[in-house]
Amino acid sequence: MFGQAEAHVPIVQDPAGHLAILMAVLAVIFWSTQHSVIGRLFKVVPALVFCYFVPTTLTTFGVIPDESPLYDWVGGFVLPAALLLLILSLDLPAIIKLGPKAIIMLLAGTTGVVIGGPISLAICKGWLPDDAWQGMAALAGSWIGGGANYMAMGDIAGTSQHMMGLMPIPDVFVANIWMGVLLYMSGHQYAIDKWTGADASTIRDLEHTMTEFQQRTARIPTTGDLIIILAIAFFGSWMCSGLSVHLPEIGSAITSTTWKYITITTLGVLLSFTPMRNYEGAGASKVGSVMIYLLVACIGASANFNKVLDAPEFIVMGMIWIAIHITVLLTVAWLIKAPIFFVAVGSQANIGGAASAPVVAAAYHPSLAPVGALLAVAGYVLGTYAGLACMHLLKFVAGVS
Repeated sequence: MFGQAEAHVPIVQDPAGHLAILMAVLAVIFWSTQHSVIGRLFKVVPALVFCYFVPTTLTTFGVIPDESPLYDWVGGFVLPAALLLLILSLDLPAIIKLGPKAIIMLLAGTTGVVIGGPISLAICKGWLPDDAWQGMAALAGSWIGGGANYMAMGDIAGTSQHMMGLMPIPDVFVANIWMGVLLYMSGHQYAIDKWTGADASTIRDLEHTMTEFQQRTARIPTTGDLIIILAIAFFGSWMCSGLSVHLPEIGSAITSTTWKYITITTLGVLLSFTPMRNYEGAGASKVGSVMIYLLVACIGASANFNKVLDAPEFIVMGMIWIAIHITVLLTVAWLIKAPIFFVAVGSQANIGGAASAPVVAAAYHPSLAPVGALLAVAGYVLGTYAGLACMHLLKFVAGVS
């Protein structure tokens, strides 16, 4: 260890205060986008990037904490509600027409994590403790399948509690920086796709179809419309969250968390074939987008960059690891001419899971959020099996029999 970051008590400790501050941050950012002078900045850097990094700055400077019941509630309850509203207007045939490139990029992202771990360990082996491979095995589970797979792989690898406490530092720092880059690229996706020669026609067709549907069904929402939209979101999230804990877990691949996102996605798809879909015209996806922006702010607030001082050697290892993941993704994308959207969502379905894959997908276009959700579920299933493969490679590099 190179040093320890000094602990500070945040200025605002009340979860209600955390919500108030994050909503105020979002309000200032969106007000700024309409300003005649300040608004020019957002033509270069998407507003979503500021929604992400301004809360991170507040956390780093000790205004709000990096852990709060609010963040847990938004991630566990509001996110499924948001997904339900974004999926409500789903055009399933148009999603299917996106083709196999999304799956290919998901698998490319998984491959990048599996081979990136042992390569980064080989490079950084002289700086890391002998049991680092065990912590990296847990991190591999997280970067392919989320928090549940993090704990599962940590248990399988026999990772110590000390090492389990260290791994979230590179996880949060490195993954959050990369997510910020992906959000930034969302504002330049057309130029990037044109430069790379990627065929994004199916994505543009889906965006056009969804925009046309929104315009066709658009109406001024009544109070009743908004109440019904919120009822669909919150009741659906509560129902699916409650149902998920009673469904059978299948090893560590299909957990209650996985079931929650499977059931909320299924409910949204089913409702998209009913008259409920027309609530898109009253602003269902806009309400869902507000929830997504709040989630982005909460994710940003959970990253305290002061903690980099706690484990700089693991940060270096994590940056090398994520660089290999990115290299594999970009190489495959270049070979198959995949749009940057597929790179982004294929990466986040691995690195971020259900908490961020739909967020990143929605940043490229709100109608694409279901793609992120579906790939994140696939990432959950892949997490344990790919994590096991990575663990054995890590053991080999570490010289452990």
